[in-house]
Amino acid sequence: MVISRSRRSTVTANYAKLFALSLFLPLSAILAADRPASAYEPPLLLARQDRGPQALNLAGVYMVRDLDPNLTGSGVTIAVISRSTTYVQGQPQNDYRPALNHNCFANTKFNFYDYGLFPPGDSTHCTAVCSILFGQDPDADYQDLGQFSYEGAAPQAKADIYEFWYFLTNNVFAGSPPDARIITAGLGTPFEDWWTRGIEALAERFGITVVAGIGNGCSACDPVLYPGAGANAIGVGVISSLKNKDTSTTLSRFSRPCPLHSSQGPTADDRCKPDIVAPGNCLVAGHNEPNAYQPAGDWSSFATPVVAGAAALLVQKANETPSLSPALSPQGGNCVIKAVLLNSAAKLPFWHKGLLSKDDDHTVPLDYIQGAGSLDAAAAYKQLTAGQYPPGDCPAVGWDLNNLNLSKTPANTYKIKPAELHGKIIAVTACWNKHYNTVYPFNPLPEKDVDLRLELWAVDANNPDKVLLDYSDSIADNIEHLWCKTDPNYTEYEIVVSYAAPDDAGQPDQTPPYSIAWNVTDEPDKDNPLWYDLNDDDVVNDADIGIMMDNIIAAIENPKSYLLGDINCDGSIDTNDLQLLLDHTNAPPDQSNTFAETL
Repeated sequence: MVISRSRRSTVTANYAKLFALSLFLPLSAILAADRPASAYEPPLLLARQDRGPQALNLAGVYMVRDLDPNLTGSGVTIAVISRSTTYVQGQPQNDYRPALNHNCFANTKFNFYDYGLFPPGDSTHCTAVCSILFGQDPDADYQDLGQFSYEGAAPQAKADIYEFWYFLTNNVFAGSPPDARIITAGLGTPFEDWWTRGIEALAERFGITVVAGIGNGCSACDPVLYPGAGANAIGVGVISSLKNKDTSTTLSRFSRPCPLHSSQGPTADDRCKPDIVAPGNCLVAGHNEPNAYQPAGDWSSFATPVVAGAAALLVQKANETPSLSPALSPQGGNCVIKAVLLNSAAKLPFWHKGLLSKDDDHTVPLDYIQGAGSLDAAAAYKQLTAGQYPPGDCPAVGWDLNNLNLSKTPANTYKIKPAELHGKIIAVTACWNKHYNTVYPFNPLPEKDVDLRLELWAVDANNPDKVLLDYSDSIADNIEHLWCKTDPNYTEYEIVVSYAAPDDAGQPDQTPPYSIAWNVTDEPDKDNPLWYDLNDDDVVNDADIGIMMDNIIAAIENPKSYLLGDINCDGSIDTNDLQLLLDHTNAPPDQSNTFAETL
């Protein structure tokens, strides 16, 4: 991120905004932004230029491999659902496969599932997805980067590629799961349909982790898409690349998800989506040449295999570690993987539950554009390997797969004592599956569903009165999420999972399995330059100030719109946030180093 040294353009075009804002902020403070600003060049922290795609580095996938070199996806099968590129009179022409002649697939174990009615053909889309997941090329070369080692997220996983309609007929309609722990799809429909509900039913019945793209935002006229928008799936949004003429920068540095390119929630039935976001602009295998690579672009289709690959590494670890085997259980194992991934996700600047105001923070568990945050595969690995712990005294990091019983155990309590309290956040995520009929058209079974509530209490051993710090209680979602600052006055905390309405006669006596994950993490870095680069152009200048002014006015006119600018996180975009932007825009050189530490 670079603050421009050039003098900013005049504010003539913003006079109307300045007049309105001057009622709240002295005009001299706004005009001060015309002073030259200090320049700085941030380091590419943790960048591994010897490996690519760099999006996998940002997502923590390569760090997982550094922590445990054996984690390559070995022993894990991923089912990739791929749509044929060509249709003739509604008939798919079987061109759904990756380009097998590409160097990065030389050692990939592919199996293909289709009707075999037409000769097999290649798909550019599937080639890109499979290279992100399974690619491996130690001698890769790209004109703007030079030579590097291409490593997909799970290069030694078994790759089962299903033609879309074959999968729908032979697996979804038949209620027959693929022989895979993970199903991933970079496709979708704006409306729930029989086949999207059928995929939900497979996830619930067999504990299969379903990872699907959420859609490409308003630029593609995409609402949130199913099956990614389904309750039992992990819906993935895409983090935009920084805008820069240098290709190496756009492939290695990312900002935030943008509603223009990544579909935002809520769903039509008021559930939060996406669940998580990840970078998508990966360097991927070219379709026509065996050694060619090209940027994928900021599309949720290509963020999805990043998350699916990270999930595969967690599944492999659970496969190899008996104490982690509940994460593979057909009764809720997918909930463990989902809870672990979401709870360990990194909050990007402007993360906020639901709408910008704080009125819905207890009833909306996730951000409508970021979900739980940005995938951090290394943090997810540490979350999973911390281990399963039953209710009672627990370490500061862990997870569980459990049930509630209305008459015997209407609530479970997990007690933790964080080692540090200053500047810390307690993150907790609970999720469970919704139920669907097992035969076409796979209608919902709400009588089998449960509504759970998540609470965080501060406990003083010398005082019997506990303090409720936060709670999450959505009536629509099958996920609850807490992101709460620790209180220095308390060293002990209790996390409580309970029936949301225990007196409701419609609640089942025995809940379906729920998974819960918790950890203690650092507060987000307020010096992250992405708080101030509002247009993601790698420069903080008058354009960002203009966007802030627009958003202040827009937030007044439409409080329900999704806008960037609440820098001080007080639930509103106002002149206090503008002043913070101006302060950082004009930071003297000795402040620039801390301003540039994190991306």
